[in-house]
Amino acid sequence: MALPSKFRKELGQKPIVAKWYEDCLVIVSKANWNVLLQRLTGEAAIITAPVRDTDRFILGSAYELEPDNQGRMIIPESLASYASLKEEIIFLGLGERVEVWDKQDWKKREGLIADKAANLIEEIAKNEKEGR
Repeated sequence: MALPSKFRKELGQKPIVAKWYEDCLVIVSKANWNVLLQRLTGEAAIITAPVRDTDRFILGSAYELEPDNQGRMIIPESLASYASLKEEIIFLGLGERVEVWDKQDWKKREGLIADKAANLIEEIAKNEKEGR
């Protein structure tokens, strides 16, 4: 796959790709990799079952990529299969990470999100108000 030029500088020379939630992949710069893992697992002094499972799911599937001069990278088959990547791919820039979706899967997911967008924002506002 060819990484869009707008993401190349932010992701650096050797970005990391791994499984992500909702059957997509995540690409993160080496600098942001540990930050992302910290956000997911928290600062637990004891490595709990959810932390271990998150480590296994994301960290255990991670690969360092080496894009060529045109930003092309080879996605390992295990990751391409997990995300059902086919002909067309969608890249979503989301702050410190880029999600990689099969185009058809993203269109379905985007439709689901659009259908419940109003409820999502209400739930987020409620959780913030309650201090969660």
